Formats: sequence, C-alpha cells, structure tokens
Amino acid sequence: MAIRGGHGVAVEQVDEHFIDAVKRLDGPAGNGRRAGLGPGLPVEQALQLFDSQAGSRHLDLAARWLRGRGQGYYTIGSAGHEGNAAVAAALRPTDPALLHYRSGGFFVERSRQVPGSDPLRDVLLGIVAAVGEPIAGGRHKVFGRRDLAVIPQTSTIASHLPRAVGVAFSIDRARRLGVAGAWPRDAVTVCSFGDASANHSTAVGAINAAIQVGFRGLPLPLLFVCEDNGIGISVPTPSGWVASAYSSRPGLQYFATDGCDLADAVDTSRRAADWVRRYRRPAFLHLRTVRLMGHAGSDVENAYRRAEEIGADLERDPLLGTARLLVECGVLSPGEVLDRYEATRARVLALAEEVTGLPQLGSAAQVMAPIAPASPAAVARVAAEAAAPERRAELFGATLPEQEPPLTLAQSLNRALVDVLARHRGALVFGEDVAVKGGVYGVTRGLQRKAGAARVFDTLLDEQTILGLGLGAGVSGLLPIPEIQYLAYLHNAEDQLRGEAATLQFFSNGQYRNPLVVRIAGYGYQKGFGGHFHNDDSVTVLRDIPGLVVASPGRPDDAAAMLRTCAAAATVDGAVCAFLEPIALYHTRDLHDEGDQGWTAPYAGPSQWADGHVPIGRGRTYGGGTDLTLVTWANGLYMSLRVARRLEREGISCRVLDLRWLAPLPMDDVLREAEATGRILVVDETRRSGGVAEGVLAGLVDGGFSGRMARVASSDSFIPLGDAALHVLVSEADIERAARELVSRA
Repeated sequence: MAIRGGHGVAVEQVDEHFIDAVKRLDGPAGNGRRAGLGPGLPVEQALQLFDSQAGSRHLDLAARWLRGRGQGYYTIGSAGHEGNAAVAAALRPTDPALLHYRSGGFFVERSRQVPGSDPLRDVLLGIVAAVGEPIAGGRHKVFGRRDLAVIPQTSTIASHLPRAVGVAFSIDRARRLGVAGAWPRDAVTVCSFGDASANHSTAVGAINAAIQVGFRGLPLPLLFVCEDNGIGISVPTPSGWVASAYSSRPGLQYFATDGCDLADAVDTSRRAADWVRRYRRPAFLHLRTVRLMGHAGSDVENAYRRAEEIGADLERDPLLGTARLLVECGVLSPGEVLDRYEATRARVLALAEEVTGLPQLGSAAQVMAPIAPASPAAVARVAAEAAAPERRAELFGATLPEQEPPLTLAQSLNRALVDVLARHRGALVFGEDVAVKGGVYGVTRGLQRKAGAARVFDTLLDEQTILGLGLGAGVSGLLPIPEIQYLAYLHNAEDQLRGEAATLQFFSNGQYRNPLVVRIAGYGYQKGFGGHFHNDDSVTVLRDIPGLVVASPGRPDDAAAMLRTCAAAATVDGAVCAFLEPIALYHTRDLHDEGDQGWTAPYAGPSQWADGHVPIGRGRTYGGGTDLTLVTWANGLYMSLRVARRLEREGISCRVLDLRWLAPLPMDDVLREAEATGRILVVDETRRSGGVAEGVLAGLVDGGFSGRMARVASSDSFIPLGDAALHVLVSEADIERAARELVSRA
C-alpha cells in the first residue's frame, strides 16, 4: 500500500482508486460554469455536499488507521453510502433522526446545518472512546447529538424502527394533547437502515405498523430510508428484492434513487421528505448504494466477493460520482477536487492525532453513571402530587376512589391509572384490548371513557410495536404506559427493553431518555385459564437488564402507590419500569377465610400519598416474629402470609418480608429482617435456575449474614395446562415443609 501525507497512513484501495480516477476526469467542453448541477441543486450546495461526503470518507479511513495503531475501536464505516448526505440536505435539522451505522454522510451534513458542532471531531472522539465525545461520552461510537435531533443508535439491526414509528406517532399526539413535545409540530421523522435489516422481523413489523396507522387515518410522518448496498456482511441481497417487497405496498409511498448520483439523490430525497411533511404519512426511500472497504476493518472482503464485483463497486463510488459531476459541469477542475479532498484528509488526520491522547472512561462508576439516575426525594414529591380536585372529579365522576369500599388489586390499579392520567397530561395508556374492552382482566375498564381516545387506545397485536410506540413517545416528551397482555408475550419483544429502552440514557450520557412504565400481567396460579402462554414466571430476562426498575406488587394498596412511584420515577429520572402484576391476585378478596376481605384495601386519598409513598427498592414487613423470616413477593406473599398464620398456631413465630421490587432488590430490608430471626426462607414463585431467590441469597452472603438460609422455588419447567401446573409451581405445602425443616435445624 502507498503511504501518503507524511502521517504513516496506509492508503486503502478505495482511496487510491478515487485519486487515480479523479486525475483521469475530463472537464467540460466549454469554459462556462452552470448555475446548477441538477433539479434544485445549486453549485454551492453541491460543493457543501461533496465536503460532507469527503468528510465521512476520511473518517472511515482514519478509523482504519487508528485501529492499526491500536488507538481506535470501531471500523464499521460508511464508505459507499455517502449518498445519504442528500437525505440530510432534504430535511431540517430539527427533524428527529434515527440513523443506520453507515449514515456517516447524513451525520456530517446534518452537523453542517447547525452552528457549533464539529462532526469530524465528534466522530473521531467516538472512535477512540474519549470521554469528551459529545453524545455517548466514550461508551460507544454512535451517530448522535442532542442539538442535531439525532437520537443515538448502536450497531442496530432494525431494532430502532419500532421506536421511529413511536417518535413519528408522537409528533401529532403531543399536539392533540396540548403537551409541549420534543419536536416541531410539522417535523418529519427519518429512520435509516440497511437492505439486509429490511428482512428482519422488527423492520417488517415496524413498517407494517406505520402503514396500518396511516390506513386508520392517523398522522404518521415517517421517512424510512433503506440504504441498499446489496449485501449483508457476506450474504448478497437478491437483486431487485427491496423494490419488489416495498415498491407497491398500499399506504407506503415509494421513492427510489441512486445514492451514487448526487443530483438525483438530492432531488428524490427532497420530494420524499416534502411528501411526508405535507401528507403526514409514511414513505419508503430506496437509496441504492454500494459498500466499499468491506463490512468492517477485520473483514476480508475478497474471501467472499469476486474481484470484478469489488471493482464494479469502486467505479460506482458516490464520492467519485459527485467529483465527476463537479468536474463535468465546470465547477471544479480535477486538481481542485483533489485539493479539496486532501485538505479534508489533512484536517481529519490532524484531529485524529489530537484526540488519541484524550482521557477515556476511568472507572466503573464513571461508565455506569447514566444507567439509572436516581432522585428519590424528587420522585417522592412527584409521586405524592395529585391532579387538582376538580380534575380528579372530572375523571372519576361523583365517587372518588377513596370514598369506595376496599378495593381488589385490579380495582386499585384501575383507580391509580386514572390518577396518573389526571396528574400527568402527557400520560398515555395503550396496548392490545386495553381501551374498548378494558383489558383481559378489566384493569383498564372505563379508562378511555374517562380520559379520552387520544390517551387510552388499542394497538395492533405486536409487542415490538407496542413497546416501540412507548419508546418513541417517551423520547418525544410523553409518559407512555403500555400494556403487554401476558408475561410470556414480552419475550417476543424483550430486545425493545434490553437493546433500546435501557440503553438510551447510557449511550447518550443522559441527554436522551425514554421514560416508560410497562404494565405486564404475569405469573402462574390462574384457575380455569392456564397453559404456558398465560402462566409464565420467567423474570430473569428483566432482572438482567442494567438500570431497569422491576416492580411487582401483591397487595392492592402497594399496587396503587407503586404505580404512582414508577410514573414519578419515569417523569423525574427517565426511568424504564417493568410493572409485573400477578394475574391470580387481580380479583382475590379473601386471605385466610371466606369473606374476610383480607386481600382488599381502601384506596388512599391524595392527602395520604406522601405517608404511603413506596420508594423504589424498599420492601414491606408483615409481623414481628422471632423464629423465621419468609422473604417473597406477589403470589408468594399471599401464600406465605397464609402459611405464617398456620405456623404461628404451632408456636413458630414468623415475619414476612414482601420484596415488592425485584430490581433493585431491597437488600437492606432483607438483611435487617434476616438478622431479626437468624433464619430466612426465600419463597420464589419463579424458578430454581435464574429465579429471584438466587439474587437474594447471594446478597445475604455478600452482606455477611451468617444465619441459616434456605429457599423453596418452582421447578425449572414451563407451566402446563390445568392441575398439572400444581406439580411444578411452589405450593403452600412446600413452604410449610421447608419452614419447619429450617426451624428444626440444630
């Protein structure tokens, strides 16, 4: 390879080819220069776009150079995709953008439109993982800046498309609610992705959802941009497939352009963006590109591509296409093109030298700082705030919930949701069957009538879309409360929580957030309506997500207070909360004896909310026994309280600690209650492997507890239909047996 510029930089094939090809270009026959180079492409804009494209190209070259010196950590580049700079030129810098990892040209061009940003330096800071990088702070190389309305995405394979649908949906919805949203009222959302990703179920589902929203007559100003380079790492996309799949979809306006032809790309991108802005409907921009320099720095492209294929792509290089346009139209001579190109190289390399010595993240605390910011005092204050009395009366009607007889778990949640809707103007409740039907178990019954169809509405049957809608609403300034109908259904879409929701604050250093309270009906013990998909106890996937708050109330009074806490934490800290509701306890009224109403509770009025606030990560203790501590939650709480009463009659004095929060676990409370008796039995209704008990017992060991410990848990099994479920779920008999054994140990 040649060495250029005295920097010790090995020139890539794409670099050598561009330089040689430009030298061979011929200028125009005459000496006159045109006023424009195509429909709506002035000379000055063409020059600016060339500079943006060249900047993106040299960032890719610098990334390879830095990696070769052991100073860079990211080499997936945008070479061959620089035509996406035309898309940025067609949009406004206030239009929210969720970008594919090859949208470097877009990012550089968007940055050029906003004074005060330096995209070349920004991207290089990300490549070297410098803490001064302005969006992720050294945590990942991402395209993002708050002042550019670019929402950071990592190496996404279509997982950001559901959020893009939610962002587009929320632009109009915020206006309808009279809430100050994050984006201008006439904004267009743009979302870019690759041709291989277009086949991913997440992309297919998101595009389908966008079309369906438009079909229903609702605004959804979303421009899908498929950057089609014809290959996914090493697997070719069948020629013509993207056009075949998306060019004739009813309800999806289709535009196609050659991203290697700047004039055509600018004209088509502008028409596509203008169409979406005018009609507030989704459109699909098929941007044909090429992939140069392989998938990433470690990729040996000639191992799976023929030399003639690589050569053909080099001839279609979009940067070369722009240079050819400028020369043929007499705007620049070949020498002037190369001077401009080399000036960009020099600046990028100088910046690369500058950023390599900058500080990187230096501790675990520094790395983790944005994951789950906590402001407990502010959360407590907001959780205790109610809507104005007249607003509550408007929504609840003649009878306020605190004036009702004691309520069940389902009833308490219903009233709490009304209070949250009354207090938070931007709160939305949505999901499958939540509006007209009022939920499978009646938890959301009457909410749409009280709060209106703009705030309580049904969605299509797709959990990825439901969560993506919530993510887009949250980042747009609203407070989404989506419902996942059953815990088993969450697993269809859990990456929307893991890969998208929980990572946003981390990868934006807290500059972006997506407040979210996801209500999920779950666990086992249902009577008459069972089977695996309606009885699921797998919570490990939730407890494993950094920063995710997992709430799981069992009692009606806790449920209402904890829901207000989650709404407040989402509002104050941008918290992402999973709110697990035990189906079997929704309508339970009695605890020990028929008619005792032991599982109902009065609804606390606003004057009691401060005293009844449930802080995140704090448990609740029942009883003051000195022989044994039972630690549990949800259905386990119900069973443990019943068992504790029977054990008391035998002379075994018990106390029961309701964890209430599965993440973060209330370990201070667990240790305190364990020390009070010296014996602790963890009642885990999930599973022995990967269940909650493992975390509790490990926390006891870490905390230095030296007393006796045991656990009783459900089997490592899916839950079958009917009474067969009782063979694998933990039972009251199991709890009693384990309790007696633990107390009897010498």
